[in-house]
Amino acid sequence: MQTRFHSRLGDIDVAAWNALLPDDNPFLRHEFLAGLETSGSLRAEYGWRAHHLGLYENGELVAAAPLYLKGNSHGEFVFDWSWAGAYERAGLDYYPKLLGAVPYSPVTGARLLTKPGADGPALRAALATAISDEVERHGFSSAHVNFVAEGDAQVLAQAGWLARFDWQFHWKNNPVTDGRWRSFDEFLAALNHKKRKNIRAERAQVARAGIICELRHGDELGTREWRRIHALYLNTFEERGNHPALSEEFFRHLGTAMPRQVVAVLCRRSLKSPAGMPVDPSAVVQDHNDEPIVAMALMLRSSDTLYGRYWGSEVNVPGMHFEACYYQGIEYCLREGLTTFEPGAQGEHKIARGFLPTMTRSYHYIRDARFRAAVRDALAREAAVLQEYRAELMAHSPYADHAQDFTPTPSPPKPVLERKG
Repeated sequence: MQTRFHSRLGDIDVAAWNALLPDDNPFLRHEFLAGLETSGSLRAEYGWRAHHLGLYENGELVAAAPLYLKGNSHGEFVFDWSWAGAYERAGLDYYPKLLGAVPYSPVTGARLLTKPGADGPALRAALATAISDEVERHGFSSAHVNFVAEGDAQVLAQAGWLARFDWQFHWKNNPVTDGRWRSFDEFLAALNHKKRKNIRAERAQVARAGIICELRHGDELGTREWRRIHALYLNTFEERGNHPALSEEFFRHLGTAMPRQVVAVLCRRSLKSPAGMPVDPSAVVQDHNDEPIVAMALMLRSSDTLYGRYWGSEVNVPGMHFEACYYQGIEYCLREGLTTFEPGAQGEHKIARGFLPTMTRSYHYIRDARFRAAVRDALAREAAVLQEYRAELMAHSPYADHAQDFTPTPSPPKPVLERKG
């Protein structure tokens, strides 16, 4: 078995990489990850340097992990700023660190990729060992694998990595019973009266403002629309003081390389509502660029899951964000037979719209033994607070049958052995 680290994903054959994927999660595909690199969306000055791991047997790729050398903690969504501060106050360099993740995307999925039919657990264990050995060899502070799927979690726990968890808000069809909702009205019927009434009022408010939402896949978008989508993305990121790392080239690349996995909600202004009723002219905001698209939500999908990713708008229409980013996505899932909708990180406001807390996990290899012990203690305290937080969230479930907690309170797996360093 040969271990190699690659400074760009383009050094690994597309078919060989994709053959290791256990499902059709779009974020692990070679096209997505390599597109980030070739489009200028990942740069050393942004704190990202590719350091992908491959295990080879007789020249054939049999296992791999998407890895990055990080010069900061931006774009990860598992927040370790306090760790970095404590490390540096002790006179140590926290950066660079090694990260196994999908850049800018808090999406759970496989991180330790193995060839189908091979000894998966053994290969995943070999990947975990290779990552921690790389930390030791170069004297990095740590390695982190974020938003880990179940199989990888077991391997990393067995290797003694520290477990951390958090909550995201996901929509499931149908969480309370074994049956599935077939329409948005059926979904609404499962909510309590107040939440059902509020959602209907929000959607009606958007319609009265003359906003019409249309949904298109990547191969149904032209150059002009991609340019507009990216401009709206830039506008919203800059308004919020965030760094818009993704380039227009990357967006257009997704539409070409993954045409049916890209889902865009385009919000257009109309002088009449969909019902044909006049709209209050004072509510109409004209687009100075003569473009009819005033907001967008860009998503990706697999065979069973819709992933909300990027939002952009240049007008303030009450309820439009919820319509584009949540309700249009739920309707798409119902229409396409998808069972899960992951709209992104954070956001307690999602609970009132049918999204309930779901566990996400990350695992951490800390080289310094003293710091590792301190982090372990901090994670234990954090876990207790997070369990209480989940109980509070579930008390606000919007479902009429909210007494039936369909997501049992889980406990993160504990390492069964401690690797000394």
